Amino acid sequence: MMKSTLWKTLVAFLLFGFITARAAPVPASSVQVTAQSGTVTFYVTRHGKTLFNTVHRVQGWSDTPLTAAGVSVAEDLGRGLKGIPFVAAYSSDSGRARQTAKIVLASAGQTMPVGEDERLRETFFGSYEGEHESVMWEPVAKKLGFADFASLTQGLSKGQISLKNMMDTLAAVDPSHTTENAAQVKARMQAALNDIARKTRAQGGGNVLIVSHGMAIMAMLEGMTPEENLRAPLQNASVTVIADKDGKFTVGKVGDMQFVEKGTLQN
Repeated sequence: MMKSTLWKTLVAFLLFGFITARAAPVPASSVQVTAQSGTVTFYVTRHGKTLFNTVHRVQGWSDTPLTAAGVSVAEDLGRGLKGIPFVAAYSSDSGRARQTAKIVLASAGQTMPVGEDERLRETFFGSYEGEHESVMWEPVAKKLGFADFASLTQGLSKGQISLKNMMDTLAAVDPSHTTENAAQVKARMQAALNDIARKTRAQGGGNVLIVSHGMAIMAMLEGMTPEENLRAPLQNASVTVIADKDGKFTVGKVGDMQFVEKGTLQN
């Protein structure tokens, strides 16, 4: 009788444990990996550090290769993204973005072609391409009532001006009148995002890697996330996760470095 009672108790205990395990909540991290059918989750990252980034030169449609630090941070990002299966990858047609995408995928252990889309390019800075950053931003600072470039960036961080103000003023003061304004960059970036989302949804959805550029990404996010999220420049290899469900976009943390940090620890 005692053996029978012990056996029934053991069976009940094991059954309870199995049911509890099945009912356990899904970790938040795995939600990003196993998106619902038809949902598209974008991992939008800025390229790795380049030569012009290092020497503080203006780099829009002009291009320089990744530095050793740029390659390293792209590798860290790839390791940090392991476990997130991508169904597609895209970059701008700039070499630094293309190179970053390939390094990230290789480091993540995933093999796939990288689609290039010129609409994902950085802002075109007209006559300022290749100039020192201060040469470009000083006249913008003066126009907006700030003493210098440093004061201008502080004004942005404090919400005294917006990125849109800065971009539009830059387009206005460019002597060649060829610098893109905020609306132009936002329009082409969002058009690219929408087209890639539609294509991916039609194929069942999934996770998509996009490698683009700092100011262009922030211009794209204008109106999609609160303005206070767009007050600090994006770091190289930072990630902004954007979920798309039936054409409606939801933006997560802007410029998140958690994936790079995770990859660094795995190195």
